[in-house]
Amino acid sequence: MVLTVLGAHLLAAVLAPTLVRLLGGRAFAVLALLPALTAAGAATFLLADAPPRVEELTWVADLGLALSFRLDTLALLMSLVVAGVGALVLLYCWHYLDVSTTAGSPGLLGGALVGFAGAMLGLVTTDDLLLLYVFWEITTVLSYLLVGYLTTSAASTRAARQALVVTAAGGLSMLVGIVLLGDAAGSYRISELVADPPTTSTSVAWGVGLLLVGAITKSALVPFHFWLPGAMAAPTPVSAYLHAAAMVKAGVYLVARFAPGYADVPVWQVMVLVLGGLTMLLGGVRATRQLDLKLLLAYGTVSQLGMLVLLLGYGSEATALAGLTLLLAHALFKSSLFLTTGAIDHATGTRDIRRLRGVRQQAPWLALAGVLAAMSMAGLPVLLGFVGKEAAVAALLEPADGWWSLQGATAVVFVAGAVLTMAYSLRFVWGAFTDGARPPERPAGQPAPAQVPADHPWHAPGPVLVGIPLTLALAGLALGVTSLPLEGVLERHTSTVGQVAGPSVHLGLWHGWSPALFVSIGVWVLGGLWWWLQARRPAEVPIPLLPFDAGRTYQLIMRGLDRTALEATGFMSRGSLPALLGTIFIVLVLLPGTVLLLGAPPWPTEVRIADSAAQVAVAALVIAAAVLATRARRRLRAVFLVGVTGYGTAMLFLLHGAPDLALTQILVETVSLVVLVLVLRRLSGRFPDDPSRLTRRLRATLGVAVGAVVGLGALVATSSRVHDPAGIGLPERSVDYGAGKNIVNVILVDVRAWDTMGELSVVLACATGVASLVWLRGEALEGVRAGLRTARGARAGLRARPVETDTGSLPVSRWITVADRLGPERRSVILEIVTRLVFHTILLWSVYLLLAGHNQPGGGFAAGIMAGLALCLRFLAGRGYELRAALPVMPAALLGTGLFIAAGSAVIPMLLGSAALRTWDTYLTIPLIGEVHLVTSLLFDIGVYLVVIGLMLDVLRSLGSGIDAQIAREREQLEEASR
Repeated sequence: MVLTVLGAHLLAAVLAPTLVRLLGGRAFAVLALLPALTAAGAATFLLADAPPRVEELTWVADLGLALSFRLDTLALLMSLVVAGVGALVLLYCWHYLDVSTTAGSPGLLGGALVGFAGAMLGLVTTDDLLLLYVFWEITTVLSYLLVGYLTTSAASTRAARQALVVTAAGGLSMLVGIVLLGDAAGSYRISELVADPPTTSTSVAWGVGLLLVGAITKSALVPFHFWLPGAMAAPTPVSAYLHAAAMVKAGVYLVARFAPGYADVPVWQVMVLVLGGLTMLLGGVRATRQLDLKLLLAYGTVSQLGMLVLLLGYGSEATALAGLTLLLAHALFKSSLFLTTGAIDHATGTRDIRRLRGVRQQAPWLALAGVLAAMSMAGLPVLLGFVGKEAAVAALLEPADGWWSLQGATAVVFVAGAVLTMAYSLRFVWGAFTDGARPPERPAGQPAPAQVPADHPWHAPGPVLVGIPLTLALAGLALGVTSLPLEGVLERHTSTVGQVAGPSVHLGLWHGWSPALFVSIGVWVLGGLWWWLQARRPAEVPIPLLPFDAGRTYQLIMRGLDRTALEATGFMSRGSLPALLGTIFIVLVLLPGTVLLLGAPPWPTEVRIADSAAQVAVAALVIAAAVLATRARRRLRAVFLVGVTGYGTAMLFLLHGAPDLALTQILVETVSLVVLVLVLRRLSGRFPDDPSRLTRRLRATLGVAVGAVVGLGALVATSSRVHDPAGIGLPERSVDYGAGKNIVNVILVDVRAWDTMGELSVVLACATGVASLVWLRGEALEGVRAGLRTARGARAGLRARPVETDTGSLPVSRWITVADRLGPERRSVILEIVTRLVFHTILLWSVYLLLAGHNQPGGGFAAGIMAGLALCLRFLAGRGYELRAALPVMPAALLGTGLFIAAGSAVIPMLLGSAALRTWDTYLTIPLIGEVHLVTSLLFDIGVYLVVIGLMLDVLRSLGSGIDAQIAREREQLEEASR
């Protein structure tokens, strides 16, 4: 079931841009259906009081990897929060965003929000630490896209980059902790790690500490708290979702998940209680000094995240119950407050409390939502926030080790943080719904401060912008009244927490005149006093509390890293390719060469030089070509001599009985020659340097030394084998495992298909980089798109038009499609005829290599290169015009489609209950053709085929047509200058 839900979210995220383009803003309502159904399912399971539901699907059986999920109380509660708030935020976006005029891409926003919901659902339900890390990093990437949604805003992109750097660094630290814990326990199952934690040792302590680093960076605890207020540059619905119910809750969830097993570890106690308490105080103080409602809520979120981590990581059953209650309350009141702020901003054009006027009178229902949510945040009766904070105070008032202990200090800090929470809750209500925060009247003629712009006309928020925050606020009220049944649901998880002793605590609105109630009354009074003292001062921009600022420290560190990288690059890479290669080769000679000479390696007792005279002849040809290439002074001659060495290597492969490798080597070498020849058009005919005799001798010596080290290393490697060769039994296994007789192809698309998938991604990234460098100017790329549109429109006119002659109407004969667009000096009749005769044959051959590659030499890679060479022929015959006529699509379309098909071939078996990339085969009898052997891995090969064609098309468009355009532009500039 979980995989189905995650797959549905992935599909919805992919389709979101199309839905927004077709339906406009209504698409957000359609997208909201999926998380709404997910929330309904999570609530049903949560109330059913059933044992945890476990789901598992084998992923990589040989490595013991599986897609395992566990739906227990904590997972279901988090799923309800993530999906429920996510559905309401998507509905809110329907009316908040103007799809036709917004600065960002609404389709991207909808897709990223749905994708983020799916990633969070996977994160909170998975029972495997490695899979949790995968979902963790997906949320990091998606949060970068969401925070940086306004791509035209420098503040938005800067905040997105900052959030990405901080949370990704924490994620990498967490990965190290995951490996340490998994290695110590011998398992990566979260349920096993929590139920039977490994014996405390140095590695376990480091693992726990690094795991918590990931949690505190994600949940913005000190000293990493600065990224969350900066992320307020995102649209308000994004802030409401990420910083109230989703992203920042990931770290809180991690603490809650591992607290039952590790809360008594000393490093856990220090990090959770100290950092949680400091964050609660620092965020609270800064929230009481903000003028922007959104920043006020942001610093309040920082404070409450510290509070949640403190409670859920404390380690007692009572604090766990209070923490889960406040986690649910926080999701409700904070998302309501963010959305209320968004509606105020939408209506007034500002969030500055010095400018807001009459919001309560003009939007009373919105004011009711804000006041109810702020009351819950402050812990006032009878809302859920009051219930949770009352339980927290009662749980912390009896520290197990006495008041002069870390637990005692935690109780004091919590009460102080609650006072600050009351103060900034009052500040929010005072600034948003009264006129008390406006600055005093200024004397006539004195200009207003620059930061206070002109008033914005009132734009009444619609029922959706008011109704959704009101619904969330009323949900906090309803759950506060019905908190007794809620305790029965939550105690299924809290009963597993008990590493630290504590009092017995229950949820409810009234427990008599208890110490916790008196403390709460004191908190309300002191919080109100703090707010009153703040409100008496003029509402101006606050000064920093301390000279030390984490945000400025981050900026200094990043500038230092940039400077260090610049200096290191300048020192190691002087811009001279010979110097760089020389450094690499010298290191290669010194390190492995020293080991070979002094390390007493196992030298072979017998060396076989060759198996036949043909191998010796080919080797002599390769050596001669290599020597001549080093002596060549012209670039073109050197390129062709190097090509001879490549073709000679292919011949050696063939003589050794590896026709598949020989075919691939020949094709790659041919493509390399074409690319080099295209690039040589922008270079001089001769090499620019004229080295001295000493330099030439040094280079020759270095080359001989490198060759000797590599050759001797190969000899040592062949005599160092201690296990049987991996190739033993491969002919039989390739048939049994991959249903193919071509061992090389079976390895690529079956045995190590995940590696091939990664290589496809690298190919796509490289192709994009090459195109980006060549098509640096936007108008040049737009010219390519215009040319493609012209080529598509001309396909209907490919037949030659008849012309009138003396003998009647005769068709005009063309060997290539766009011959009439080429100047006479650029045409070659012989090349055009050859192209016309062999182009379709080469394409047919490429299809044959694709289909037959599983059993014969070939495969998707070789077939794609063959098709790319056919396109090279069309380009050489008719330049860019002919290339566009041959394949009038953008390379990105082929690259993306190929990668999508390859990934689909991995996902489809998983949807059918099998391992990823599982291969099936069958035999079909087709009339006139006969028996055909079909293998499902052919789908993966088709993806490889399209990616390689896309890469070849990208190379020809960029290094071919792109350079043509640059040359033509330079000629035009020279002609204009000569006039």
